[in-house]
Amino acid sequence: MRPVKPVHPVLVVIAHGSRDARHAATVHALVRRVRSLRPGLRVEIGFLDFNIPSVHGVLESLAAEGVRDVVALPLLLTRAFHAKSDIPAVLRDAPPQLRIRQADVLGPSPLLLSALERRLYEAGLGPADKSSTGVVLASAGSSDPEAIAVIAEIAREWRHTGWCAVRPAFASASLPRTEDAVRELRALGCARVAVAPYVLAPGFLPDRIARGAGEADVLAGVLGPAPEVARVLLERYDEARLPVPAALGA
Repeated sequence: MRPVKPVHPVLVVIAHGSRDARHAATVHALVRRVRSLRPGLRVEIGFLDFNIPSVHGVLESLAAEGVRDVVALPLLLTRAFHAKSDIPAVLRDAPPQLRIRQADVLGPSPLLLSALERRLYEAGLGPADKSSTGVVLASAGSSDPEAIAVIAEIAREWRHTGWCAVRPAFASASLPRTEDAVRELRALGCARVAVAPYVLAPGFLPDRIARGAGEADVLAGVLGPAPEVARVLLERYDEARLPVPAALGA
C-alpha cells in the first residue's frame, strides 16, 4: 500500500542540534505542541549536526515516500550564518523531485515577546513588577551585524511595553555579556533585575547565559515549547506555503 500523500506541504523543522541531550528533547517537545495545534499537518524534524535524523536524511525519506512539497523552517531566532548559508546549502543538495520552500526565521515577532514575558512570570515576576524591573535580553550572540541589530531593536521595542529598562546581551561573539548588562541595570537604579534568555533550547551557550545571571534576581527559562513559539512556527509555515498575493494594479 502506497503512503498517502499529504494535502499540504510537509513542514520540516530544521534544528541546529547539540551534544546536550536537553536540546533535542526541547525541540521534540516544541514540535509536539505544533502538531497539537494543527493535527492535520505532517511535521518532521531534521538536525544540522550532532543529532539524528539529519536534514538530508529526512528529505531523502520524504522523497522516497513520494512527497513532493516541503516547507523547510529554520528553528532560529535571527537571520545569521545558519539561515543564510548552512541551511540553503543543505536544501540545494535535497532530492530534485522535492519542491522546497524555505520559511523565514522565527524572529522578530510580538509572539516571541509574549513568550519571553510568560517565562519571566513563570520564574516569579508579576505584571505589577514591570515598571521596577530591568530585563537583560540575553541571546546566544552572532558575528553577523544584521542579527545583532535585530536583538538591539527587540530590546528597544520591549522596553516600551512598561519595563524599567531592557538591555541586550550576548553569550558569544558580541558584547556586552549577560553579567555586564545585569550590572548596568543595577547601576541604572532598577529595583530588581531579570534575565530573559532569548534562546530556544538548553545547551552550552544558554548555560553560559545562566552563569552570567548569577547576580540577577530572576532567571527565566528558555523559550522552549511555549505555545507562542509554536504559533510563530505555524505563522512562518503559512507564509511560506501560501502564494504571495499580487499587488493591486499589477
